[in-house]
Amino acid sequence: MKPSLKYGLIAIVLIGLLGSAAAFLFLKDNSPEAVSLDAASDSVAGSDTSETSSDSAQEVEIAGKWAVDSDAGEFTFDSATGSFAGFRITEELAQIGTTEAVGRTGDVQGTMTIDGNTVTEATFTIDMTTLSSNDSRRNGKIQSALETDQFPTASFTLTEPIDLGPDATAGGDLTVNAVGNMTIHGQTQPVTLPLQAKLVGSTIIVVGSLDVTFADYGVEVPTAPIVISVQDHGPIEFQLLFARA
Repeated sequence: MKPSLKYGLIAIVLIGLLGSAAAFLFLKDNSPEAVSLDAASDSVAGSDTSETSSDSAQEVEIAGKWAVDSDAGEFTFDSATGSFAGFRITEELAQIGTTEAVGRTGDVQGTMTIDGNTVTEATFTIDMTTLSSNDSRRNGKIQSALETDQFPTASFTLTEPIDLGPDATAGGDLTVNAVGNMTIHGQTQPVTLPLQAKLVGSTIIVVGSLDVTFADYGVEVPTAPIVISVQDHGPIEFQLLFARA
């Protein structure tokens, strides 16, 4: 073999290896942690400068109207300490393997009304046009699959009251279910959302996650040449911080 041809082949192999390594470094699973009541509580407790602490949370009257506090915390993929909603999908990538695609947005609005220790009304709206991924190359596919030009928002409306129990103001962890209607991609389905909630200072924290099948909402999972397969379901997750309205 001629030296020039030999070195050319070596160069091609090296370029291929370096290209695969670069793709792995860029597309490897760097997804943020799933929602966690403990993490959200620690963040709120660390930033709450009010005189009301979690130790005296039982003195806070929770009855009344509450709204998602868009000014509390911050929203980034590395440090999502504020309110946000999003999804997770497991995908298989060529030459890379299994990764988790995560999409999130901090543009969430909503209110809930508490009468005594019962949530009687709640409704939330998510701006899907600002949904972005932990890999910017997915963003266009996500927006296209959700057809956000036609269906710019998703929403949830409570249809049954939620009994928080007598210890709702004691600052402990609460686990409840929220029965309501979820609308995604212009299609509405009845759902039961498993929720965790906690009163920290003057903030009510609510986190939740529900596995949904995207076809139930008329959403086709996006594909790309590098993607071998994508699951047709995944968790919808959210972290909401409420302040008095």
